Amino acid sequence: MRLSPDELIFWQHGFVKLNATIVFTWALMLILVIGSKLITRNLSMDLQRTRWQNLLEIIVSAILTQIDEVGLPNPKKYIGFIGTLFLFVATANLFTVVPGYEPPTGSLSTTAALALCVFVAVPYFGIAQQGMRGYLKSYIEPTVIMLPFNLISELSRTLALAVRLFGNMMSGAMIIAILLTITPFLFPIVMTALGLLTGMVQAYIFSILAAVYIAAATRVNQPGAISEPAQHA
Repeated sequence: MRLSPDELIFWQHGFVKLNATIVFTWALMLILVIGSKLITRNLSMDLQRTRWQNLLEIIVSAILTQIDEVGLPNPKKYIGFIGTLFLFVATANLFTVVPGYEPPTGSLSTTAALALCVFVAVPYFGIAQQGMRGYLKSYIEPTVIMLPFNLISELSRTLALAVRLFGNMMSGAMIIAILLTITPFLFPIVMTALGLLTGMVQAYIFSILAAVYIAAATRVNQPGAISEPAQHA
């Protein structure tokens, strides 16, 4: 039983390896790009709309609503980043029903890369909203003594994002694999369905935490600023 898709090697030449994490990550990106192109090529403004367009509008509206409820003004400004995070993680987890597929979110390298994207996006949006001086000033509030603690907080929450998603996905895959060897009939099917639900919840949590961190960075100097949420399970 593999603990990570990194262990499944398709091709290797010297120290260069093509493992399952890379293959399935690029496959998912290709599916998302082609799918978005096909769905959006014939968008309609009238009442005659395809089922795919209706599904797309439901997803986009739900993401915009969640971004707005987090407290970010002008949700459309952030949907490109936060929506992509959600769709990638959700799609990666949904494809676990395909035989032979291993979710790249079960690899620490993938979850670390996603967390690093959030790590870069937070100061990017914060500086865009407040300016360089205003954003950097938040690290020394309420006093300059808080500078090292705020820096540690930035790093630790990035690490927490990566480890949380990786741990939840790896543990779920291990439980299903163990149950398949013990009771290879009805029970694993139920656990697989539960695993899909868990994967969607993890996609939601990851994207919402990213939105909350961005909201905190863009509103830190305003009254009623958003504080970092309690760690989700």
